[in-house]
Parts: sequence; C-alpha cells; structure tokens
Amino acid sequence: MSLVYKICSKNEWNNAVIKNLYTGSEVDNKDGFIHLSTKEQLKETVLKHFKGQKNLLIICFSVSKIEDKLKWEISRNEEFFPHYYGNLETNKAEEIYNLSLNANGIHEFPENFFS
Repeated sequence: MSLVYKICSKNEWNNAVIKNLYTGSEVDNKDGFIHLSTKEQLKETVLKHFKGQKNLLIICFSVSKIEDKLKWEISRNEEFFPHYYGNLETNKAEEIYNLSLNANGIHEFPENFFS
C-alpha cells in the first residue's frame, strides 16, 4: 500500500475528527490545497516547517483512498509532492502516530517508522 503523510497538531486533528473532516492547516488554506509528503520527504518537511513545535501527529493516508483529488506537483528541491485539493475525511486515515519532541528540541519519529 502506498501512503502519504500529513503533519499537524493534535488539536487541529482532534477538531477535524469532531467534524469528520480535515480542512487543512492555515498554510494549507492559504495555498488552496492540503500539503502532504511521502515517507522519504517527511524528515525534511518536519525540520523545515515544524521545527520546535510540540504536540504533533503524523497522519497516514492510503493513496488509493484519496487519489481522486490528489495531485503530484513539483515543490521543494524540484521534487514531486502530494497535494490534496479538497477536504480529507478523517475516517480515511490509515494510522496516526505521535511525533515527539525530545529534550534537545529535535523531533523523534516512532520506533521502526522508517524501516
């Protein structure tokens, strides 16, 4: 199964779950689509856009469940990134992981996440 990932705050996701719909972050709404990443792009995405932020989640979505509004577009480093044009139904999330911030202010991905 091919997955794409959204980093967001726990509060943002919890509010979305109440509505059964994730409408995106402030940046997503400004840009007109929900920013997603591949697993290979996640570390740099977190470092660039979420440095030092606490209470984050990694939300995993199956490409096959959201491909109707998913577009792959060139972005950072001339790489293709997954962008979702619409609102994501929260029940389409495959898995949800905590993205912890250690004592040094560095995010620690879940054990075995990249294996």
